[in-house]
Amino acid sequence: MEKDPGVVLATERYGSAESWKYLCKDGVMERRRDGSEGESRGNSVIGVFKSVFLPQGYPESVSGDYLQYQFWDTVQAFSSSLSGTLATQASLRGVGVGNQEATVAAATVTWLLRDGTGMLGRILFAWRKGSKLDSEAKKWRLFADVLNDIAMFMEILAPYFPAFFTLIVCTAGIFKSIVGVAGGATRAALTVHQARRDNMADISAKDGSQETLVNLAGLLVSLILIPLVTDNPVLTLSLFFLFTVLHLFANYKAVRSVVMETFNEARLSIVLQQYLRDERILNPLEANQREPVSLGNGARESQADGHNFQSISSRLADTQHCFNLQITSCIACIFNNRSMVLLKSSPGVEAAGWDIKRTLLDWDEWRVEWKTKTS
Repeated sequence: MEKDPGVVLATERYGSAESWKYLCKDGVMERRRDGSEGESRGNSVIGVFKSVFLPQGYPESVSGDYLQYQFWDTVQAFSSSLSGTLATQASLRGVGVGNQEATVAAATVTWLLRDGTGMLGRILFAWRKGSKLDSEAKKWRLFADVLNDIAMFMEILAPYFPAFFTLIVCTAGIFKSIVGVAGGATRAALTVHQARRDNMADISAKDGSQETLVNLAGLLVSLILIPLVTDNPVLTLSLFFLFTVLHLFANYKAVRSVVMETFNEARLSIVLQQYLRDERILNPLEANQREPVSLGNGARESQADGHNFQSISSRLADTQHCFNLQITSCIACIFNNRSMVLLKSSPGVEAAGWDIKRTLLDWDEWRVEWKTKTS
């Protein structure tokens, strides 16, 4: 005869640890570990894995798109690690490793020139594009990974052009420095999005642990690849293109999986135009799916927004319609790459799932606040 377990009063769980049940049987409350002994051991292993590689309190402490993004980010990091191994081997061969005629001084000068030009590139890029990395994090994240693949391809080809080796590796160094700035800054912006309990430091630390584990796996695979690709340029290029395709695909899926609940210029324009079309407010998932993730598409859409400025403005000219719009503050007219946002109460936008307490518009956007008329 099956034993009566009692009535479950509550289930207790702290963070990612195992759960406990509070049971009431014959008027006595009892605390019992959730699951059987075998399940508990399995859950214990899983719990250790979660505590090492996932933020405390997962999944409640992170955004809903966290797991999907981290999965594709792990795939792209693994493929990038393998491509980096091929590029590093080519760079070392280019500076004279294994060549008895090469000198240490020449190799050192080449390395210093590469690092120096990279430092200058890092400063210039941060100066010119730093203010865009928050508002267009997904675009610049994808751009950085594409540029990283181009830089590694240049490093692989450099040894076959000895007369231009220094020029090629210096150019690749500039590209990689841009990748470092854009990748690090956009990763910080995505961390802000993923954090749901002001746990940005924890998410960043666990992301570092995940990346380190992936790099260790890539290192083990690289130890197998190196003997195979040495002095075999055809196999080297074939594997590089294979890893690059995987890397770009995973990066595209990663940025596409991100669903930001804050408005930037592109998402605000998409929501506004949809509302003006059929008076329906898109939720964050719908708007993010329509948002372009390549810089070229963004430029074309900005031009289109400029052409539509007059038609949008004419609809917003009616003050009563403007107040009924209830869009985030609601109203955005994008003109000459600058946003003018007319701010007002927007219960319709909040109900759709948007966070209007902060925006990711450019730092120099114009704002007007509507004041309630008092009698």
